[in-house]
Amino acid sequence: MQLYHHAFDLDSQKVRLALEEKSIDYTSHHVNPVTGKNLDSSFFKMNPGGRLPVFQNGSHILYKTIDIIQYIERIAVFSSGSENITSSNKEVIEWMQKVQEWNPKYFSLSHVPEKYRIYVSKFLRRVAIARMSESPELAGAYHRKLKEAYQTEEKLKESDVLIRSKEHLIRLLDEAERQLSETPYLAGQEFTMADVMLIPVLSRLVLLDLENEYITGRPNIAEYWVLVQQRPSYRKVIGRYFDGWKKHKTLLKTWCFVRLRSLLKRF
Repeated sequence: MQLYHHAFDLDSQKVRLALEEKSIDYTSHHVNPVTGKNLDSSFFKMNPGGRLPVFQNGSHILYKTIDIIQYIERIAVFSSGSENITSSNKEVIEWMQKVQEWNPKYFSLSHVPEKYRIYVSKFLRRVAIARMSESPELAGAYHRKLKEAYQTEEKLKESDVLIRSKEHLIRLLDEAERQLSETPYLAGQEFTMADVMLIPVLSRLVLLDLENEYITGRPNIAEYWVLVQQRPSYRKVIGRYFDGWKKHKTLLKTWCFVRLRSLLKRF
């Protein structure tokens, strides 16, 4: 089993948490979307959308996060041979879908300083153009990716888009806060794949220095956040990259790479 992912990517974090929680072995392929590695022709041929994560088991390839996680659950059930291990129930799946319905793209990008965001956006467009010239047979897919990049920049100028994204997030967190007032985890007494979906959302808020605004003021979520950070899966998938000073190291390394490639005009 192969997983193409990156530490920065929210959906990649969800899938990796699921793999760790279910103790599933896999081969890890790091594909950094900020440096344009998801635009390499080898990856683009496998996934013309250029999005992460991608899960491959033999000839079977999955792109959608919930589909991948449910597939992982089925593998875990089959591998264990135990009747005590079951796939997610209806309530868990409903929570998974609720969390996944919130698109973090515009919210996250709107909290990145504009000069850095625009710099990286221009770099990625140049990467796409360079890869297009190398692989003209994929020109259509690269054109779509370029169009998507320009549309993203335009959307970020629209206040309504950002307001809707923020309001959607608040509704999701408020609902989670109510649920966590009744149960220690999102879908009941036990840790489930619903929690796997929510943890990266909370981590993203902390990474963007928005913990006080979105987490601290919700006491049940704040208590839950402390609890889930103790899990080995969190420490391996997210903590090792973003806890404390580590986030500065992770982000600085990528930024230096982008700057150097831009200065050398090596796209």
